[in-house]
Amino acid sequence: MSKQNSKFYAGPRLRRLRRNLGLTQAQLATDLDISPSYVTLIERNQRPLSADLLIRLAEIYDLDLKSFSGGEDEILAQLQDALSDPLFQEQGIGRADLRDLLSASPAMGEAVAALYRAYRNAQSGLMEARAAGDGGETDPLEEAREFIGAHQNYFPVLDENGEALARALKTTGLEVCSALTKRLEDKHGLVVRVLPVQVMSDAYRRLDRHRRQVAISEALDQASRAFQLALQVVLLENRREIDETLADTAFNSESSSQLARAALANYAAAAILMPYQQFLAAADELKYDVETLARRFTMSFEQVCHRLTTLQRPGFEGIPFFFVRVDAAGNVSKRFSGGVFPFARFGGSCPLWNVHETFRTPRKVLTQTIELPDGAAYFSIARTVHSGVRGFRAASTERAVALGCELKHAEKLIYAEKTGADATLTPIGVTCRLCSRAACEARAHPPIERRIIIDEHRRLVAPFSFAFD
Repeated sequence: MSKQNSKFYAGPRLRRLRRNLGLTQAQLATDLDISPSYVTLIERNQRPLSADLLIRLAEIYDLDLKSFSGGEDEILAQLQDALSDPLFQEQGIGRADLRDLLSASPAMGEAVAALYRAYRNAQSGLMEARAAGDGGETDPLEEAREFIGAHQNYFPVLDENGEALARALKTTGLEVCSALTKRLEDKHGLVVRVLPVQVMSDAYRRLDRHRRQVAISEALDQASRAFQLALQVVLLENRREIDETLADTAFNSESSSQLARAALANYAAAAILMPYQQFLAAADELKYDVETLARRFTMSFEQVCHRLTTLQRPGFEGIPFFFVRVDAAGNVSKRFSGGVFPFARFGGSCPLWNVHETFRTPRKVLTQTIELPDGAAYFSIARTVHSGVRGFRAASTERAVALGCELKHAEKLIYAEKTGADATLTPIGVTCRLCSRAACEARAHPPIERRIIIDEHRRLVAPFSFAFD
């Protein structure tokens, strides 16, 4: 080991110690019998901390020398944590760069680490405020969902365009990918290429105008490839209709508008692949058997569930369904209420709803009859869905979806044939903070605007006891 490398530099630690003791550099210099300028050089890592000074520090301030011994510098570790954030990943800053920063200016290194901690704390506070519904600003995702809900998830112009294009393609199901590929080539001069996952990186679809091609990832199955091709056709041919649909809505942010636009494009793509009248007729014929509908139209279970929530054409209505998608942690990533089910804007769903139980029995359809605190009863089905299959070692995502309707419509569903009017109702809530059921062992939070009662002489079934006054 070289002589230079064996020297002990501990500038940031000495500065932190001095500040914790409430000393100025001049006061520390007097105690150690050195000049203030030498203290400055040590704190800047321009001079090493000698063994003699280290011993004097320990004696004068009653320190444990282990606090100055080896290991990764705390500030360096904090900087490494900061620069692992996606915010900095494109900058290519490495460990050597961080050491250079600390060597040149330890104070700047501490400032950067402190700034990042403040940034993370602010981000956490903002997320918590939004989750509580008092963030002071509109959540773009919630605003886009409200736009869809205000239209009952039904957009007639997009459905009509989808039916017209489906007629022009003259096919659905297995042959639709070939038909969409031909349309993109004939009408738009674009060649469709299926490219390896390594080439597509983290993209499923990419429009390359320079090469005049639409690249599709080989990671996608047949249903997802068809959907991405239909979506590309929509983005090329239906922009005017989407713009007109959005024209009368004043969004609070550009992000909200873009999310709503993306939702409409997805809606239009589904309208091509599952044309309204043809799809509704099949749903009635099959008694809303989602898995059979998925095979007939070569779509996924989730895609069919989405489409079933949109069948609200006057005079040709389907069952008014609601839909939700959750992950294993209970996070809600998609929901459509159709004005039927009172989803909470924030928070998860009730743990007594069997959409969460599906993770124990993957790909199996579970049925349940549920009742909300206000007495409203619903019938729902739930099943896990899989996405992101990119190879043996690649990460994939398992989620669960639930599709439901008011109990009065259940007799039209193949899933409810054995349920009958006397089905056992499972009492659930919208979410804990909005549920007033008192004796619920599954409760995670007390309801808002209820006074919590603490009685040390009783332990009830529910973890929280609260008053109704």
